[in-house]
Amino acid sequence: MQINLATLRAFLDTGGPALWAIAGLSVVTLAIILWKLWGLLRLGIWSIASAERALAQICAGQTAGATGRGIYARFVADVVATRRLPDAAAREETARLAQHVLGRLRSGLRPLELIVTIAPLIGLLGTVLGMIEAFRVLQESGGQGDPSLLAGGIWEALLTTAAGMAVAIPAAVALSWFESIAESAQNRLEDMATRIFTQSAQAAMPVPQNKAVD
Repeated sequence: MQINLATLRAFLDTGGPALWAIAGLSVVTLAIILWKLWGLLRLGIWSIASAERALAQICAGQTAGATGRGIYARFVADVVATRRLPDAAAREETARLAQHVLGRLRSGLRPLELIVTIAPLIGLLGTVLGMIEAFRVLQESGGQGDPSLLAGGIWEALLTTAAGMAVAIPAAVALSWFESIAESAQNRLEDMATRIFTQSAQAAMPVPQNKAVD
C-alpha cells in the first residue's frame, strides 16, 4: 500500500500543483455523483407506477386510499390537498410545490457544472506553466540543452491537460444525465397537475338537464 501511495504521489508531483488540484476535483466529482444517486434513490424518482395508480384512483373519484411511495406520489397527494383552496390559489400552490420538487432534484448540479468548466482550464494552465518552465530551462542552457529533456518537460506539462479532460468528460456526462432526469420530472409533474385540475373541473361541472319538449 505504501508503494502505491508513493507511486501516486510521484505521479501527481510530475504535473505540479495543477495536477494535485485536478486530483482533488476528481474526488469531489465522484462524491457529488454518488451523493446525487443516493439522493435520487431516496426521493424515489424512479417510483412512477405507484404515483400513476394513485392518480388513476383520484381521476376516478376515489381519493380515499389514493397514496403511494416516492416523490411523485407525494406531489399528487399535495396537489389534491390544494383543491380545498380557491382555483387561483390552488394553482399557485401547485406551482410552488413543483418548484420545490425540481429544486431538490437540481441541488448539487451547480458544483458539478463548475467542475466541468474549470477542470480543463486548470489542466491548460498547468500545461502552459510547464511549457514555460521547460523553455526557461532551455534558455538557461544557452540552447544547448538535451532535446530529450525538453520533450520530457513538455510531456509532463501536457499531462495536466489530459488529466483535466479526464475529469471534465465524466462530470459533463453525469451533469447531462442529472439534468435530463430533472427535465423529465418537470414534464411529468406538469402532466400530473394538469390531469388533477382537469378531473376536478369536470367533477365540478353541473350535469346538463334534458329540457322537456313542449
